[in-house]
Amino acid sequence: MRTLKRIIVGVLVCAAAALAQEKQYVVIDQDAAGPGGTDMMSILLLLQSPSVETLGITVVTGDAWRDEEVAHTLRLLELIGRTDIPVVPGAVFPLVRTQQATELWEQQHGKIVYKGAWNRRPNSHGPFEVPALTEGNPTTKPVDEDAAHFLVRMVRKYPRQVTIYAGGPMTNLALALSLDPQFAELSKGLVFMGGSLNPQTDNPEFATNPRHEFNLWFDPEASNIVLRAHWPSIVCTTVDVSVKTQLTEDMVSQIAKVQTPVAQYVARYARPGRSYLWDELAAAAWLDPSLITRERQLYMNIDLDRGYSYGDTLVWSDRVKPEVDTQLVHAQMDVNMPKFAQLFVQLMTGPTPNARNPLMLRQPPPAPKPPAGPNAPN
Repeated sequence: MRTLKRIIVGVLVCAAAALAQEKQYVVIDQDAAGPGGTDMMSILLLLQSPSVETLGITVVTGDAWRDEEVAHTLRLLELIGRTDIPVVPGAVFPLVRTQQATELWEQQHGKIVYKGAWNRRPNSHGPFEVPALTEGNPTTKPVDEDAAHFLVRMVRKYPRQVTIYAGGPMTNLALALSLDPQFAELSKGLVFMGGSLNPQTDNPEFATNPRHEFNLWFDPEASNIVLRAHWPSIVCTTVDVSVKTQLTEDMVSQIAKVQTPVAQYVARYARPGRSYLWDELAAAAWLDPSLITRERQLYMNIDLDRGYSYGDTLVWSDRVKPEVDTQLVHAQMDVNMPKFAQLFVQLMTGPTPNARNPLMLRQPPPAPKPPAGPNAPN
C-alpha cells in the first residue's frame, strides 16, 4: 500500500513539474496607449492565455507618453482583476533622437505621417501630464523600479526561460543591455512587432516610404543596439504581415455577447475597422506559431545615417550581409487570418486566469463612439 502511495505521489509530482515546465514566462514591454487599441489588446491576449505567466509589464514612450501609458495599463489591470501584475515605468525619451530634431528632419525630407507621442493633436500634452482617462483613472500605483532593472532582474531570476515581448520602441531593452550585456543571452528570446520590408498597402504611413516603421525609427539607436544583441532567437511581426489583418465588426460582435470583464472591455473600447491588428498578431503568433504561413529568415538592422533614410529598416540575406555582428531574424510575412480571428475571439471571451475583483462590469455606460474611419497607423 505504501509503495502504491509513493507511486501516486511520484506521478503527481511529475505531472506538476510538467505543467510548470509548460508555463511560458513573458515580460511585456509595451508603449501602452489606450483604452482599447493594439497596445492594450495585445496585452490582453497574453494575459488571457492560461499557458502564459506574465512577470510584469514595462512601459515605454511610443504611441503615447510613458506616464499616460502607465495609467492606462494600471487601469486595464484594475478593470480585469489582474492588479497582481507589476507595471514598471521605463524610458520617457529615446536615447538620442528628439522631437525637435525630428521636426527639423521633416523640413528637409518630408512629413512623417505618424509620430506617436510627438503627433500634434488637439488633445496633445506634455510628457509628464496624465489627462483624465476615458475608462477612469487608476487607484493602483506602478512599482518603484525602472523598466531596465526589472527586465534584467527577471532574466536573472529565470535564466533562459523568459521571452521578451516588445510591442513598441526598444528604448527599455537597449537600456537593459547597457546595464547587463548578458541580458539578451539570458532570455529565451525576443518577439517584437516592428520593421517593414515591402508592405502591399495604400496606407499613407508606408505608401511612399515602405521601410520607415514607427517602432524602429522612433528610437533608431536603441533598435540598433537590440537587433545586434545575441538573443537565442528573434521573431519579428513585420508591417508586411500586419496589414493583412483586420479587427472586424463580426469579431467584436462575437466578443460582445460574453459577459466577462475582458470581453466587455474589448466590446466597449475596441474600434473595428479602424486599424490593423499590429501588436495583437505578434502576441498571438507567439502563442500559436502556426498562425504564420510564411516567413523570411533575414539579417536586420536600422539605418543610423541622419539623412533621408534615418531609422529605416535594413535587411540582408546570408549571402550579402555585412561583416558587422548582425543577428538572424525570423520575419513573419503571411498569416492565416481566419485562424487568427478564431484564436483572438477565443482568448478574449475566455476566463481571465488569476483574476481577482475585476471592476469592468461596474463601469458606467460608454459614450458613443465616433464613426469608423480608414485604417489608422500603429
